[in-house]
Parts: sequence; structure tokens; C-alpha cells
Amino acid sequence: MTLQKPIRRKLDIANGRVDLSHGAGGRAMGQLIADIFHAALDNPLLRQANDQAAFDVPGGRMVMTTDGYVVTPLFFPGGDIGSLSVHGTINDLAMAGATPLYLSASFIIEEGFPLADLDRIARSMGQASRDAGVPVVTGDTKVVERGKADGVFISTAGVGMVPPGLNLSGDQARPGDVILVSGTMGDHGVAVMSKRDNLEFETEIQSDSAALHGLTATMVAAAQGGLKLMRDPTRGGLAATLNEVANQSRVGVRIREADLPIRDQVAAACELLGLDPLNVANEGKLVAVVQADRAEAVLEAMKAHPLGMDAAAIGEIIADDNHFVQMITVFGGGRMVDWLAGEQLPRIC
Repeated sequence: MTLQKPIRRKLDIANGRVDLSHGAGGRAMGQLIADIFHAALDNPLLRQANDQAAFDVPGGRMVMTTDGYVVTPLFFPGGDIGSLSVHGTINDLAMAGATPLYLSASFIIEEGFPLADLDRIARSMGQASRDAGVPVVTGDTKVVERGKADGVFISTAGVGMVPPGLNLSGDQARPGDVILVSGTMGDHGVAVMSKRDNLEFETEIQSDSAALHGLTATMVAAAQGGLKLMRDPTRGGLAATLNEVANQSRVGVRIREADLPIRDQVAAACELLGLDPLNVANEGKLVAVVQADRAEAVLEAMKAHPLGMDAAAIGEIIADDNHFVQMITVFGGGRMVDWLAGEQLPRIC
């Protein structure tokens, strides 16, 4: 008798749903990983199918970050939880001036989740990682009972390398330094909220989700040592980021409302929802503090990059023992820009 290798059936991605067997470590889990995750994220290191990835790294200081993504809804104008998890992790590395090298991804999936949606998320994640040149090289999959999660959660980690001599940190801002932003504020948070609350606008507001490591490399080169720090203003928005910098560096911050780049649609949506655009999350923008004599050169370099065309100088670091963030309004008055006690927009990333 001749034994024949059993024919492996492909997942019915179009109609199937995740069940508990997909997280049990057996044939069904292997099928899920092969037909969805390996197909979407394929690269030589992931193809080895080990529980880890071993790789060589260039010289310099290594940077590592980790993050979790629980955004709702999972799909929103300009992105989804898959591309967002790639962009957000890359950006955390890029804010240190690092060249991102590799990512890992862990999926927690609720029983009953449509395979078609999972496949769409994985493919979006794979496309985002390929576009950025930063592969997902290892990961993990767990399935929980129906009602114990909200569709799918993604946890990621990333590693990168910072070139010798570059040390960007939130405690390096000094009076006289200039504050730059790479573009319009609040786009991501409003895009997510518009779908969550079924709001419609004349022009659809798109998330700004993007990988920023190309832009940050351009800025580092233009700064010639004058770049003090970079931050991505995600949860809590610009207001939280500036308050963090003020407290870390023990300085004050003064910004100008007239110079803040905010789209008219975003400002109108925030007014409708009772939100302050300064507190709304961004996922493809950055805040930089630059030495005054290099600020113009860095700003020009940002504007020449596709992800920095709307970059602007919005204020400066000042001496202030209270570490306040203040804003000069368009009417010439002033107001405090405080961070929120809680989260204005939950689950936007």
C-alpha cells in the first residue's frame, strides 16, 4: 500500500470565521498562520517559521520599542489597524533618529472574527511594512472566546539602530530652541471619530497614518547636530507632547495659534464634537525641537519631503520655572495649553 501525503485544504477566507481551534497550536492554527499571516507578511526571516528571528545589525546604538493597538473601528479613512500598527512602531523608533530594521507582531483575535477582515488587515500590514522597508520577522497568534476581545488586537515590537553621536531625548530642550511640526494636526483622531460616530463631511477626512523614518533621516542630516528631540504627537495630541517636553526639560513652551497647521475640516469637526484639535491624536506627524540657528535649514528640508510639505515653525522654548505651555491666540491674547486629566478620544490607536 502506498501512503499519500494528505491534501492540505486552503482556508475559506471569503466566508470563514476564526474559531478557538485557530489558536490551539494544531493544524487549524498552522493553516491560519500560513494562509493569512505568512502570505501577507512574507519575507526570508519570517519564512523560517521559528519562534524568533536571528539577524545581524550594523554598528551603532540599538533602539527597541513596543506598542499595542486597539483602535475602533478597525478600518477608517486612510488606514486600518494593520497599517497603523506598522507605522506607529516605526515612528517610535524614528523619533530617536533610528533606522528601523525589524518588527514583530502578536495578534489576539476574538472567536467568530471574519477571516476576510483578518486577511485584509494582514495584507495591509504587509504592504505597509514593505513600503517602509521594515519587515515583520516574527510573531504570535492567540484566539480568545467570543466576547472576550473586540475583534482583533495587535501588539508590536520594533528594533532599529541609531548612528554614533546622535542622542535625541525629551530632556534636551533649552530656552531659545525652535518648535517645528511636520504638518497638520488632528487628522487621525478626527478620521477615526468620523467613522465611529457616522459623521459625514463635504470632504472626507483621512488619517495621516504614515511611516516617518525617511522624513526623520532628512531632518537629522539637515540639522547638523542642532536637532534636540523629536516626538510623535499620538494620544493626547500636540498638547500632551509639548507638556511632556516642558516637564522633562524643565522649561516653558510658547506657541502661536496663527502658525498652527490645522485643516479647516478638522477644525470644523472638532467644533462640532466639542474637541480641541490640540488634544487630538496624530499618527503620521512629528514635533521637533531644534537649535535656533539650524531651525530654518531643518524646516526647509522638511518642506521638501512628501511627508513634511505642511511643516511649520509654531513656537519656541522659553525659561519658565512652572514649566507651562502657553499659546498666543489669533487675537493677541494668551491661554494655557494643559494636558487632559483623562483620554479625550479613547481607542484611536
